Amino acid sequence: MGHTKGYRSGTRYMFARGFRNHGPLALSTYLTNFKVGDIVDIKGNGSIHRGMPHKVYHGKTGTVYNVTPHAVGVVVNKQHRARIINKRINVRIEHVHHSKCRQDFLNRVKINEGLKAEAKKNKTPVVTKRQPRQPIAGHFVANITPTELRPVAFQFLQ
Repeated sequence: MGHTKGYRSGTRYMFARGFRNHGPLALSTYLTNFKVGDIVDIKGNGSIHRGMPHKVYHGKTGTVYNVTPHAVGVVVNKQHRARIINKRINVRIEHVHHSKCRQDFLNRVKINEGLKAEAKKNKTPVVTKRQPRQPIAGHFVANITPTELRPVAFQFLQ
């Protein structure tokens, strides 16, 4: 048997819809607003063939650089051998979702701003840098009696 080299080869599970997730798309997919500079995740939807990205870009994260009525232009990094190339692809909005990769960072910024404001009010220094988990401080363990372990003496069978 020859090796298939078609445009969608090897995408049996990649573009398949999930269990109980078939049928028409929700309207929220079409009502999502995209702006230039938004960070988006590319995820090909198998039920919409128009404007579907190539399988290479499935699961990639990029930045929106152009917005049209039905599609968005996305800048994505693609690795080719030893170099990383910036690719500009046009994808319909059914195959694009807002990325949550910056959400943790934005939450941390909001918490740090609150800590800085409180420290300024109390005139105390505050460290907002992330710290690795520190070793457990020294402490005494209570109510432990030591147990002595010895091998069982050998007994002859007679």
